[in-house]
Amino acid sequence: MPVLEQSLKPFNTFQIEHSCAQLFHAKNKEELTQYCLALYRSDKPFMLLGGGSNIVLTEDFQGAVVRVESKGVLKSEDDNFYYLDVQAGENWHELVETSLLMSIQGLENLALIPGTVGASPIQNIGAYGVELKDVCDWVEYLDLTSGELIRLKAADCDFSYRESIFKKALKTKAVITAVGFKIRKVWQPVLTYGPLKAFDKETVTAKQVFDCICSLRNEKLPDPAVLGNAGSFFKNPVISKARFMRLKEEFNHAVGFTINDEQVKVAAGWLIDNLGLKGYTVGGASVHEDQALVLVNLGKATGSDVVQLAKNIINSVKHVYDITLEVEPRIIGANGEKELVND
Repeated sequence: MPVLEQSLKPFNTFQIEHSCAQLFHAKNKEELTQYCLALYRSDKPFMLLGGGSNIVLTEDFQGAVVRVESKGVLKSEDDNFYYLDVQAGENWHELVETSLLMSIQGLENLALIPGTVGASPIQNIGAYGVELKDVCDWVEYLDLTSGELIRLKAADCDFSYRESIFKKALKTKAVITAVGFKIRKVWQPVLTYGPLKAFDKETVTAKQVFDCICSLRNEKLPDPAVLGNAGSFFKNPVISKARFMRLKEEFNHAVGFTINDEQVKVAAGWLIDNLGLKGYTVGGASVHEDQALVLVNLGKATGSDVVQLAKNIINSVKHVYDITLEVEPRIIGANGEKELVND
C-alpha cells in the first residue's frame, strides 16, 4: 500500500524538502513490476527512486514515487568469468564490497559511487578509468508498453560516456529490474588515474585499489549525510584534441584526459575552479570549497537555488571557455523530469 503525502527529504541526498502525492516501497521484483505497470496504465505521473543521489527536486511531485528496494545477488562462474545477477535495489557500493568478499576483482575502481545497481546502467557510471560497460553482461528491464521483462545484452545498450539507451530510446518505456555482470577471473588492474599510478601492477591487490579510491573519494567529496549533495554535478565535456590544444595555449594548466587520437575529456572541475567559483553561493546552495565539481546544500537550499547556481556556472564557463557544461543529476519538477533551461 502507498504512503500518502510523503516527504522526500530522507530519500534524496541533496536533502531538499519536497513531497510526493504517493510513495510505494517496492521490496522485490514482483512488487516493482506490479506498481510500475499499474501506475503507467493509470496515465498518472510516476517516478522511480533508488538511492536518490542523482536528482534535484524543485517542486512537490504531484504523482507517485516508487522506491526501488529489491535485493539479491546471485553468483555463478565458468572457466574464465565470474557472473553476478543483481537486483536493481542493491546499493552500488555495497555490491563492490560484496564482490571483493567473494574474491571477485574488477569493480574496485567504482567504489563509493552513490546510488543503486538499477540506476548504474542508465548513465553508464564510471570512475578512475573503469565504466559500467566494461563489466556489464546484460540489463533486464520491464517494458512498460508490453508489460514484459526483457533482457538486453550490454552490446545493445548503446553505452557511451554517461549515456545509454535508457536515457534515449527507452527513457520513458523501461524500468530496470536487474543487472548482470561478467568479470574476468584473470584480473587486470586499471591504474591510469591519479595516485593509482604509483601502484606496481605486478604486486598491487584489488583491496589496495579499493582502499585508495575510497580514501580519495572521502577526501574529495562531502558526505551527503553531513552536507547534502548529489556527487559530481557536471559531466566532463568531451572536445576535439585540436580544441584542447588551443585551450592549453590560453590556459596552460588546463586539465584533460585523452580518450583517443581525436578526443579529449576536459576536467569540468578544473574549468569551474579556474574561474574562482569554489564557495560561490546562490541562496542556500554553494560550490563546495574543496571540490568545484560538487554543488552542496548549506542547510536550507531549495531546488531552485541549486538550479540557479548550476545555470550561473554553466553561463560563466560558456562565456570564458566557449564550452557548454551538462548536468549529471535529473531535474525534477511537479510532473517529472525537465530540462535545466526550462526550470
